[in-house]
Amino acid sequence: MTLPREMLAANAEWAEETVAHDPHFFQALAQGQSPKVLWIGCSDSRVPAETITLCQPGDLFVHRNIANLFPPGDDNCSSVLEYAVRVLKVGHVIVCGHYGCGGVRAALLPPSPDLPHVNRRIAPLCALADAHRDELGACPSDEARLNRLAELNVLEQVQRLRDTDIVRDSQPAPLVHGWIFSLDDGRIKVVASGYPGGAPSRA
Repeated sequence: MTLPREMLAANAEWAEETVAHDPHFFQALAQGQSPKVLWIGCSDSRVPAETITLCQPGDLFVHRNIANLFPPGDDNCSSVLEYAVRVLKVGHVIVCGHYGCGGVRAALLPPSPDLPHVNRRIAPLCALADAHRDELGACPSDEARLNRLAELNVLEQVQRLRDTDIVRDSQPAPLVHGWIFSLDDGRIKVVASGYPGGAPSRA
């Protein structure tokens, strides 16, 4: 059986098991969505938002792209943010990067002639790496350099999001958080808390 067929079979099994556990699950799901969180993550197949946070369908409004970037001039990203904040009224925006990110690694290497779209996409990340070249150059290893840039990238995207009119002008404004996921142990590290003083104060 090919992978797509296996996926369809798994979907049918999941749907049957879900209904057996909660007969009204899909009826409720079809009524609409009211997620509390907008998740901006990396497209990496190893970092599925719902899986690593044990969230269910309807819990997260998700946008994923190469290296979890938020370019303010990108209508794709901005439309997701706009809808999440102004229509869905999410209370939290989470930027989640991850250690060992291929997009971040590419920003530390010469541009690949075979990946022109990726090169354009990660240009801001390359600029970020250049702006922090002294700090990154002082890292003890290539892995440490890569992981530090992944953290700096999350911090940069968090600040970009906080600076948007969409977030600033919203009443109340959603809290913007920055997280990093570790492929080594499956744990999430908070690198930028959206809570005042860094402590949770709002659901």
